[in-house]
Amino acid sequence: MNKASIALAGANDRISFALFVALILHVGIVLTGIEREDPPPPSRTMEITLAQYDDLDEVEKADFLAQTNQLGSGEAQEKAQLSTSEHGIVPDDRIRETGQPEPLSATPTEQVKGRTVITTTAPSKNASPAVFDETPKTEQPKRKRTLLQRSLEIATLEAKLEKQQRAYAKRPRVERLTAASTMRTSDAYYMKAWLEKVEKIGNLNYPEESRRRNIYGSLRLMVALYADGTVKDIKILQSSGHRILDDAAIRIVRLAAPFAPFPEDVRNERDVLEIIRTWSFQKKGLSSY
Repeated sequence: MNKASIALAGANDRISFALFVALILHVGIVLTGIEREDPPPPSRTMEITLAQYDDLDEVEKADFLAQTNQLGSGEAQEKAQLSTSEHGIVPDDRIRETGQPEPLSATPTEQVKGRTVITTTAPSKNASPAVFDETPKTEQPKRKRTLLQRSLEIATLEAKLEKQQRAYAKRPRVERLTAASTMRTSDAYYMKAWLEKVEKIGNLNYPEESRRRNIYGSLRLMVALYADGTVKDIKILQSSGHRILDDAAIRIVRLAAPFAPFPEDVRNERDVLEIIRTWSFQKKGLSSY
């Protein structure tokens, strides 16, 4: 190989090396010159509520956005959270916090409270990410058991209420007649006939022992009668203080029974009549008032 060939080869090597260095420099300049695009700022959220009525006055400082002006009322110093008095389809006995929605993240996939949020870098018309609910399946049977338990409790209460209503409906219709009560004509006639019979039987069967021992006094007696005139119950409401007089009053009622049946209009409205009277045992005989 002559000297001319050697010189030509060396010149070619230097040109190749120079081109390589120039290429490296250009690539470095291009890479450092590209500005990195910052991710778009998170979208701002607004609280919007539905106004129930329209105010003509302009609201200077509003707490929420709505479709029309509406002046608030009340004495709260802070803005209250939006709420509703309507019941949800699925009842829940817990009060859950409702905060602002989280901004979109630049990461492709992240876990947010048990839910998978998937985002893409491609342009989209929807600002919200796709959300897939990954609620543990164990919560569904628990919720079903809770709803079933509540249904059973409600059914139990309804059964108790129905039982009480039936028991109340079966209770006898009772009317209490006293000396101070205002009676209608049919009640007054029945009471008058009842007193006449009781006093007649009582004077015929007056306790002679009380006369011999000079025992006299008054007592308050309640006699409950069925519609057919039979005796339902006899009670001493206020004793005379003498056993012989109390027993004599009860014995006289039993001797006078049965009494006349209730008049038809009374029988249609009452099942039991409670007659409360004061019985007076004196020297001249028995009287009731």
